[in-house]
Amino acid sequence: MKNIFFLFLLTSTLSCAQDKLPILGETEHQKEMNAKFKDAVKSPLTDKDRKTFRSLDFFKFDSTYVVTASFKRTPNETSFKMKTTTDRLVDYVKYGEITFTLNEKELKLNIYQNIEMVKQLGEEEALFLPFMDNTNGVESYKGGRYVEVGLPKDNQMVVDFNKAYNPYCAYNKKYSCPIVPSENVLYTRIEAGVKKYDKH
Repeated sequence: MKNIFFLFLLTSTLSCAQDKLPILGETEHQKEMNAKFKDAVKSPLTDKDRKTFRSLDFFKFDSTYVVTASFKRTPNETSFKMKTTTDRLVDYVKYGEITFTLNEKELKLNIYQNIEMVKQLGEEEALFLPFMDNTNGVESYKGGRYVEVGLPKDNQMVVDFNKAYNPYCAYNKKYSCPIVPSENVLYTRIEAGVKKYDKH
């Protein structure tokens, strides 16, 4: 009986220790992402994958990929149905364009606004910046990545590619994710942000 109790106590202690492992990450943003992925309520991972999850794989933080871009508003755009990884179509409108220099190349990306999301409290200033680059399918997720940006204050916008993240469908097939428009393919390497997800 004592042996059984000791074994139970040991198992409980190990379980608690597992739950209290330090959150990994080189930056505060990385730690926040890892904490979210470990959270049963917020995580896009399947329950099975979440139980063994320790950390996402990130490119090393590089200030080169924090760019100040010139922003151009494109008013009077017509909304369109953005394709997703399922049959679902989402209403977006092109909000504007940004141009910036990176890896000695002049680059341009379109920025979009989700028609429904902008109606939600707290999401009025949310903009959507999806992109693909030459790391896709090698170091990063084959379907491209996203960066969250807010409404620009003037004709400039700071974009931190170190915060680029994968669509949730990269982790769990139950999600439906917007497909990166062909206009937002960058023919250069963006060695920043989250890498592709490999189950351990």
